[in-house]
Amino acid sequence: MTQVLPVILCGGSGTRLWPLSRSGFPKQFLALSGDGSNESLFQQAIKRIHSVGSNDVNLGTTVIVTNEEHRFLALDQLRELKNISATLLLEPSGRNTAPALTLAALYAKELGGEKEDPILIVTPADQTVINPAEFTKVLAKSIEIAKEDGIAILGITPTGPETGYGYIKVENSNASTGPSKNAYVVERFVEKPNQPAAQGYLNEGGYFWNGGMFVLKASVWLTVLKEYRPDILKTTRASWQAKTTDASGDTQFIRPGRELFNAVPSESIDFAVIEKCPGSNFPIKMVELDAGWNDLGAWDAVWQVGKKDVHGNVTNGDAFLTNSKNSLIHASSRLVSAVGVENLIIVETADAVLVADRKNSQDVKNIVGQLEAQKREEKNLHRKVSRPWGWYDSVDEGERFKVKRIQVKPGASLSLQMHHHRAEHWIVVKGTAEITNGDQVITLSENQSTYIPQGQTHRLANRGTEPLEIIEVQSGSYLGEDDIVRFEDTYGRS
Repeated sequence: MTQVLPVILCGGSGTRLWPLSRSGFPKQFLALSGDGSNESLFQQAIKRIHSVGSNDVNLGTTVIVTNEEHRFLALDQLRELKNISATLLLEPSGRNTAPALTLAALYAKELGGEKEDPILIVTPADQTVINPAEFTKVLAKSIEIAKEDGIAILGITPTGPETGYGYIKVENSNASTGPSKNAYVVERFVEKPNQPAAQGYLNEGGYFWNGGMFVLKASVWLTVLKEYRPDILKTTRASWQAKTTDASGDTQFIRPGRELFNAVPSESIDFAVIEKCPGSNFPIKMVELDAGWNDLGAWDAVWQVGKKDVHGNVTNGDAFLTNSKNSLIHASSRLVSAVGVENLIIVETADAVLVADRKNSQDVKNIVGQLEAQKREEKNLHRKVSRPWGWYDSVDEGERFKVKRIQVKPGASLSLQMHHHRAEHWIVVKGTAEITNGDQVITLSENQSTYIPQGQTHRLANRGTEPLEIIEVQSGSYLGEDDIVRFEDTYGRS
């Protein structure tokens, strides 16, 4: 039986999908595929790979390569998927996809020992596929290539002269027949072209989009990386040998050595290895994927895959339109209406609104750049912020005060902490709260409240089986989220 490990590369911030996608809650954790599903792109990516499991293919632990900041977002969404076990490899800093895949390959070799050399199915976490059944067939063909120590890359059938993707040029005369039909020898890789060049590729034929999906054995990746980028292999291996391990329930967290991993060269899988392979001792075969693939790289792509009305409009949430065409309206927290608009993107969240011409939706990244330059919090976090213990929503704030609505999951607790610059009033509105306030531990139920003085050590916990909600009123000279001194923390943040 063939041993296969799904590898989900779950980095990236999705800046072109701001304000819905932010660095603290990036697009892979959003439901954007337009099929009416509440599943995130991350969850869909995992399920797509797991569809290849069969009597001949044994799927092992799903490997998620992500970062510390997103580990509990990934964990919460994994728990919504039934019967899927996962290990999270937590990067202390983003070093691009080549080191990420190397971590996964080192884990796979260590997991399999000397006898097993599992095949890795490697995919980004932020793509969508309209035809999952066709995707499964293509993965099965790719596994057959990888079983023979080959490297398979999925090539997307182009639907237009797209300038936002790299291209794969194949040797058309070497198309396979039989079970590996639509598998081609890769001749070369082409960088993102301009419009005339992209049109020329379509006219000529034999060019496919590079979707960044690979199928190969763990040992093959490590061998090819040693050939072309031994520096990445050496430094990543050193950080792996210095790893630490802990767990949340049945899910394992593995952290490579922080300082050693920060010294790993930052490089993509393509630049480090894959683009060097055609014509070498490590040939690559491309398997054609014609399954309605989209990487949702900008709001225009979200409109393309969305369910359209008779006028070509895509709406989500509480949206009303009249005399409007070919537009996308996404309402998150209030009624949004549009009159007489065409080819527009309108995205509303609780703290930001985006209005853009569809053809210029790639330029949203420029707005994000301006927010970053001004150190605006709207670049990173929504008004409602997910935390490992639940979430908080900043309802209102002004000079020397801030009001939050806080929900704590059953059995969860915040850290034991203290603030230098603010005091807090807590009012329970739902559930029962266990509150540590200095030397006292008290229990409060609905409509009861307490006061946490500035500088007092405190903790909020939910020991019950239902969600706990409180209203928190902060007052003081500084109300920033960094005014937290943690003494004890269930989630490794102290």
